[in-house]
Amino acid sequence: MLQSPEEKKRAITRLRRIRGQAEALERAIEAGTGCAGLLQQIVAMRGATNGLMAQVMESYLRDTYGRDRQHSPDESARDIDETMNILRTYFK
Repeated sequence: MLQSPEEKKRAITRLRRIRGQAEALERAIEAGTGCAGLLQQIVAMRGATNGLMAQVMESYLRDTYGRDRQHSPDESARDIDETMNILRTYFK
């Protein structure tokens, strides 16, 4: 869960960006923009959505597994960082 005010602010900023991109895509479709331009806008929206998903996933992992008693805080943070690097690669 997005706990800190900074995390929430970043998530809301991403959502506003996605909303703006969706509105721009709608206008482009109404204007009869070619498929290449539409696809470019869709890819940008997908990237923004994947970025938001990665942010929420990281927050979830840190909240859920960051307090793992079997590992030191440094080991848990390192494991979460490694997992997030893999996921970010997938989300791109």
